[in-house]
Amino acid sequence: MRTDTTTRSRLPEPPVPLRRNWRFQALWAGQAGATLGLQVADTAYPLLLLALTGSSTLAGAFGALQIGAALLFGVHGGAAADRHDRRLLLIVGDSVRLVACASVPLAMALDRLTVAHTLLVAVVIGATIAYTGPIRLIAVRSVVPPEQLRQALAQDEARVSGAGLVGPPLAGALFGLGRAAPFIGTAVASLITITAAVLVRFPGRPDPGSHRSTGGTDGGTDGDAAGSTDSGANDGTDSGADDGALAGYRYLARNALLRPIVAVVLLINVAGAAMLLPVMVLLRGQGTSDVGIGLALAGEAVGALAGSLLVGRLHRLAGPGVLLLAVSWLTVPVLFAPLLPGGAPTVFAALFALGLGIPTLRVMIDLLVFSRVSDALRGRVISATLTTFTIGMPAGTVGSGLLLDHLSPAAALGTVAALLAAALVPATAGRTLRRAGWPGQAAPAVSAPSS
Repeated sequence: MRTDTTTRSRLPEPPVPLRRNWRFQALWAGQAGATLGLQVADTAYPLLLLALTGSSTLAGAFGALQIGAALLFGVHGGAAADRHDRRLLLIVGDSVRLVACASVPLAMALDRLTVAHTLLVAVVIGATIAYTGPIRLIAVRSVVPPEQLRQALAQDEARVSGAGLVGPPLAGALFGLGRAAPFIGTAVASLITITAAVLVRFPGRPDPGSHRSTGGTDGGTDGDAAGSTDSGANDGTDSGADDGALAGYRYLARNALLRPIVAVVLLINVAGAAMLLPVMVLLRGQGTSDVGIGLALAGEAVGALAGSLLVGRLHRLAGPGVLLLAVSWLTVPVLFAPLLPGGAPTVFAALFALGLGIPTLRVMIDLLVFSRVSDALRGRVISATLTTFTIGMPAGTVGSGLLLDHLSPAAALGTVAALLAAALVPATAGRTLRRAGWPGQAAPAVSAPSS
């Protein structure tokens, strides 16, 4: 009897349920504020520039400059996260964004707002995203136990999807209250984010003892073939000696599993961005109003919000590579949805179906990066991954514009679908993705109860 009591006393305490983990929930709330503020800004600033100048080119320049700055500063942002105090960088980055966002309503009040000022804010916002984005993902891991990581990342996906759905209409509603209202709102959102970063302490510096890949211990693939395919790539590529700013890109290029995963997700981003312009042209040609077009395109955000509840189930259903290939191939028929009868409702339904799998892929990538990459290199690898994915959006938009200059919208969509299918064939035929399994340390989260 005494032995049983002693054994029970030595059992590890179960982790605190995620809903009662105040550090995670506070960080989540702060990050939700930041994401919602950025979504409002993405709509409000182009509308402001359109009102100031009447130029759609300048209105579009805001998004282009923001993405360009995020790409330009992305390399240094990842390196900074691995070399300096991450929590301090997060506070400084959010503070800079707060000052930039607050300067717009202040300049309005003083009747001093200019186009150059507004476009400079776009650059500042993009640069702060490059520095704070990787740190936000690292912070989530540092405040939750490994067995709850999948659940925490799924909740984080609900934040992203919810902000993407609420942000644009909220920006329009705030504009109805007054021209300065949405920009005051973005400043308040940044203030909430800073408050959360100040209140919640998490490990600020990378673990000095983490210089080797964890792929041989907690980054395995449940004994399947993928473990052997990427073990060689992990050993020697995640080393403390590889201390350059481009080390994250080199790691992705050498890792036999992450390399095709990143490449396939990049293809999905390019195809998704290339789809938008032809769809809008087709729907408008069918007499759909601007509001109807916006509602149809919201299908992906609605699907992603619902899909955040399915992450655990889908991860139990198949391995990461199989899920990635399934969502990728689903994108091909979705590209033809605008050509089917039904107009906007058909487009909404197709994008909703596609959106259901997006959170699953995002969480999958987070888990694989977190488990295979040492803390000393994690910021650079996350930054390289995010930057690579971001490149796909402007590339797809520019590509669809070029196609529409020479082809009809239907032919443009068909061309994008054909190119995507052709690019997916090698990845599908190879064994790396089809035989990949989940990292060993993340496996317990599959059966963890929802909180």
